[in-house]
Amino acid sequence: MKQVREMPNISKDCEGIVNAHENGARSILGVPVETLSREQAVQMVLENIKFGKHEKYAFLNAHGANIAHVDPEFHNVLNHFTVLSDGIGLDLASRILYGETFPANLNGTDFIPTLLSQLEDGAHVALLGAQNGVAERAISKLETRYDNLRFSFVHDGYFGAEQEHAILEKLSQNKPDVLLVAFGNPRQEKWIAEHITPEFANTVFGVGALFDFIAERVPRAPQFLISMRLEWLYRLALEPGRMWRRYILGNPAFLMRVLKQKFFGEKN
Repeated sequence: MKQVREMPNISKDCEGIVNAHENGARSILGVPVETLSREQAVQMVLENIKFGKHEKYAFLNAHGANIAHVDPEFHNVLNHFTVLSDGIGLDLASRILYGETFPANLNGTDFIPTLLSQLEDGAHVALLGAQNGVAERAISKLETRYDNLRFSFVHDGYFGAEQEHAILEKLSQNKPDVLLVAFGNPRQEKWIAEHITPEFANTVFGVGALFDFIAERVPRAPQFLISMRLEWLYRLALEPGRMWRRYILGNPAFLMRVLKQKFFGEKN
């Protein structure tokens, strides 16, 4: 199947989407991050699904960029994904390095519901990952919200190598249009890169804690904090024992690495 950019009758709008995808990436600690509006990003994914173009997507925030900085395997994996900007940390980095923020905050928690709302009737969305029972509860919520789509549960996020064959067999037999993988990064991206080829799914996203939010296992911040780009502060207050290293130590480390990139042009 030819890629979207090779289709002879692409519309003018679609041409703009493809050009933004090809030419607009900004390097954040060596990871190319797309410069797309929400509408462009959603339409890019929809076009890829429509034309059967297999694509892997990742959402990069400051924490993920920090991991990629010290984990060469993860960094290499991300270079084979379409990477979308997630959070205020990436916007700050973009302003420091390129003089302007990214066009949109494309965090998966908000982006995936927007995408689902625009999928064609009957599209198949599969969920893989999270704790036992969480993905099933998320599917129950999603089926109510998007009753024109078909959702399926693959497996929770706790399995060994001996179970991977059955998981992949299930995917190949019921190849979903969209596969959502929620293992947390970098595990989810590494697993996708190693295992998910076109025979198993069309479009694949690493989605972190998305299922927990949809299933309401973990509450989201109040809307006014989300609007102020302070959802990270709410998560820190909610789970200080788990999140303090990510935010209290991780955010300053990320800023220092971005400044090093700006003044020395180095990732390491």
